[in-house]
Amino acid sequence: MYEPIRTKSVHSTTADTDFPHRSREEELDIQLAGHLAALLAVTDELRALTPCADLDAASERLAAQVTRLRGGRPPARAAATTAASAARSVALHRRAHALAGRALVVAASRADTAAAILAAERMDAHAAALEPRELASR
Repeated sequence: MYEPIRTKSVHSTTADTDFPHRSREEELDIQLAGHLAALLAVTDELRALTPCADLDAASERLAAQVTRLRGGRPPARAAATTAASAARSVALHRRAHALAGRALVVAASRADTAAAILAAERMDAHAAALEPRELASR
């Protein structure tokens, strides 16, 4: 009627599997490093559009956190070469705010106080940068 199964299931839940597993902490570290690296990229773009000391300090703190989470490997950084425009700046601040929010959620779930504080500060900074522009456009 049916042919018997001759191979092991790929959905096996036994402990004798031969591929490495990461712990929940390791997965959260990877996820948090990714969010912070993306936030760093957007911050670097904003620095290229509108240089300011706050963005310079934030990018250095973000790079330090990513390096810590990646076990000492620094993040890849590239100089942004986009033309400055108000619409581009607003879009970047929105993107940075969203990325900082994601980083804050992951940092809170893994109880990483330093990363959570940095993410919350960046959320506040990007919200403040958006506030006058969004009120003026209404």
